[in-house]
Amino acid sequence: MTEAQRKEIQAKIEEKIAETKHDIEQLIELTKPIPPENAIGRISRMDAINNRSVNEAALRTSKSKLSKLERNLSRIDDHEFGNCTRCGAEIQHGRLLIMPESSWCIKCARRG
Repeated sequence: MTEAQRKEIQAKIEEKIAETKHDIEQLIELTKPIPPENAIGRISRMDAINNRSVNEAALRTSKSKLSKLERNLSRIDDHEFGNCTRCGAEIQHGRLLIMPESSWCIKCARRG
């Protein structure tokens, strides 16, 4: 990986960290409990509970993504950065630009 590519990926990681932190803030607001004194009706309350569970799942996913992004940002200057942590092959530059939280190459990610 060239130094220019590394800087480009670093900028993308920092951008994604800011976006993800913003998403987390919004999801925290959306997952707050609905006070029972709110007169919203039974059906609306059921919808709100369902939406809350969806938002809680999205919050967990966003927190996991943030953790991976921060880990990759801390490793950006490591000479092993950009290599798959599973097989050691180089992770494609395009993959790191699209998913900067990636630590596996496409082949290993497909295998799961």
